[in-house]
Amino acid sequence: MVDRALPKGHAQAMTTRSEIEAAAARIAPHIRHTPVLALPAATLGTLGNIVLKLEQLQVSGSFKARGAFNALLQSNAGTAGVIAASGGNHGAAVAHAAGALGIQAEIYVPAISTPSKVARIREAGAVVVQGGATYAEAFAASESRRAETGAISIHAYDQPEVLAGQGTLAREFEDDFPDLTHVLVAVGGGGLIGGVASWFAETGIQVVAVEPEGCPTLHSALKAGAPVDAPVGGLAADSLGARRVGSLMFEVAREAIRTSVLVTDDAIREAQRRLWSACRQVTEPGGATALAALTSGAWMPPEGARVGVVVCGGNCEPGSVAG
Repeated sequence: MVDRALPKGHAQAMTTRSEIEAAAARIAPHIRHTPVLALPAATLGTLGNIVLKLEQLQVSGSFKARGAFNALLQSNAGTAGVIAASGGNHGAAVAHAAGALGIQAEIYVPAISTPSKVARIREAGAVVVQGGATYAEAFAASESRRAETGAISIHAYDQPEVLAGQGTLAREFEDDFPDLTHVLVAVGGGGLIGGVASWFAETGIQVVAVEPEGCPTLHSALKAGAPVDAPVGGLAADSLGARRVGSLMFEVAREAIRTSVLVTDDAIREAQRRLWSACRQVTEPGGATALAALTSGAWMPPEGARVGVVVCGGNCEPGSVAG
């Protein structure tokens, strides 16, 4: 676990609350205000009561729809449409948003993307192209194609409009449960936690970053003092497997994220099972990663903490978690 003092006297280089407020108003007609579920400790076997933000119930199956709609609604996408690279959830979100707004979408996916996520992208009406073995290779292929076509590009996590859109989740969470002291968020490239931490930066609510051991992107960056390449592997690689954390998000992390923890694949799978058995909530591995920090003991809440956990995605086959 990385647990560090936050810097003092730094100018904040993060998305502002007013930008997140504007994003919330912009995307409100197109997304769901997802529910929260308050649970006593015994329900999921955690130390202390927790509140789940059920973002796997969002349109397109993950929080990614927030950033996709915010970016597209501010774009000038013409007949060339929009191009994006994605392990699955961002692609599904961009495809969904583009379809809702009448924009052509082309999504580049890596070989590690699960068939169910690729199918969801196609069902939303986008053209799907396999662009390499990893997200980084798919992104490079998408950028080459964008240069050829003149399409606009929406980055999965390193774009201001995307961070502001994802920050609307934190705004909702605080509105629905204002007594939070800590919020646990899974990290891939960092768009979600960048937006969430930007919203909470002025409130005193602590944001805890949680990553799989096989994809320690932010954990590695915080140790190195800058974004660096990290391994990509393990159970949640299709949704959390960015090679390098976003530069915009890293500036937020340096200012507003004090704690970063890693969890094992076994802990993630167990968190999935508990969400299903106790709450009948189907989540993908990435969606259960933040909870895994609590159920495995990788992060221990301080006495008196009121802990929120973001369940960020549910794009998987239901049979993969039932048991």
